[in-house]
Amino acid sequence: MKQSIKILIIEDDDGSREALLILLKASGFAVKGCSSGKDGLDFLAGEPFDIVISDLFLPDMNGIDILSRVKQDSPRTEVILVTGHGSAETAVQAMKKGAYDYITKPLNIDELRIIIDKAVEKGQLVSENVYLRKQLREKYEFANIIGNSQAMQQLFSRMQRIIKTDSTVLILGESGTGKELVAKAIHFNGSRKDKPFIAVNCSAIPENLLESELFGHVKGAFTGAVKEKVGKFEAANYGTIFLDEIGTLPMHLQTKLLRVLQEQEVERVGSNKQIKLDVRVVSATNVNLEEEVARGNFREDLFYRLNVIPVQIPPLRERVEDILPLTKHFLEKNCRAMQRPIMHLDKEALEALEAYPWNGNVRELENIMERIVALTESDVITLRDLPANIAKNYIEGSHSTSVTPAGIDMVQAINEIEKRMITEALQLSGGVKARAAVMLSINRTTLVEKMRRLGMPL
Repeated sequence: MKQSIKILIIEDDDGSREALLILLKASGFAVKGCSSGKDGLDFLAGEPFDIVISDLFLPDMNGIDILSRVKQDSPRTEVILVTGHGSAETAVQAMKKGAYDYITKPLNIDELRIIIDKAVEKGQLVSENVYLRKQLREKYEFANIIGNSQAMQQLFSRMQRIIKTDSTVLILGESGTGKELVAKAIHFNGSRKDKPFIAVNCSAIPENLLESELFGHVKGAFTGAVKEKVGKFEAANYGTIFLDEIGTLPMHLQTKLLRVLQEQEVERVGSNKQIKLDVRVVSATNVNLEEEVARGNFREDLFYRLNVIPVQIPPLRERVEDILPLTKHFLEKNCRAMQRPIMHLDKEALEALEAYPWNGNVRELENIMERIVALTESDVITLRDLPANIAKNYIEGSHSTSVTPAGIDMVQAINEIEKRMITEALQLSGGVKARAAVMLSINRTTLVEKMRRLGMPL
């Protein structure tokens, strides 16, 4: 691990430089050395280093100048300054300009090793943080929100405009439509993407704890407040706070939230000190807030504060053309997680999914696909693999046997009736054909022959 850590030593004293080179190479680091600031900057221009250890006083320039250049050209490189003329003023100046640490001669090699190890650990944490934030940004790119329908394309277009602003956003949509996903996409594609995203489900926190969760408290503010607590608004400072299910917020907290939005400052429970904030507020609800205002359950002035830019997410039943790509996505995701071949829908199963009203929206579809991947042995999903309510809705809604003035294809209608009855019997019998045949009062061989004739999977 240490061999991958590259250290540059800039030291004009040949003896000190060679001693450091030998000791740090023996410790397992990849080390290079030079005797002047110019040579050091040439090294740094040619290849990246994790750590620079530089003498503060060099023949051609001082370590503060080197520190400034390093931080300008390679901000993630840590700089440790060394001098035999230590002073508090110089140390403070070095730390203000971004030095990792400051050490005086004669060097204590054990102390230096500890400083280097801590600098390496800091660099690794920064790299991990950058990597994780990059993953988050990629995960919540608009391209990763699945939707080819016109309604979703309009939503994406609106979101593209929203990310260029810092305005307060209210996301409206039924449960399961993906309101938090949209909120994260707005945050991680906007100017605050490198700052915190803090999500709060207002309906999931007990009312007596919600004020403290949102705004924090000081020690002794109430029974059980044994130490001070930073609230979600403070934790989200310079970033975004997402207030989900905002319609459930109690009236007295609506008043306090309104003040926070108006003044851009928060007051912890039990304190009279104002803490300035710079937070983007994105909220969401699955209820009609205008109706709640009319009933007296929600403050009208707060509603207008939250509803600066409304975003409406369409329910799944209004974007049927998105069901196939969503289903493919969830099948691939769960098949990979469960280490099995990618599963596919047959035509009838897809028609059944598209005919279903999806009251639970995308979340309901995702849960059903996970269940099917876990419980279905075949790699092809048929109507009988779907939950009974989805299959029943399809059969009852799609295959009428009523004779109309235009006539009816009696053979096809009879075939559909047989197919429906066989499907229901197989679902009730857990797929055991012998039991299904008994339910239908026919022989098992007759059942198999009918299934073959009707093109049903055996």
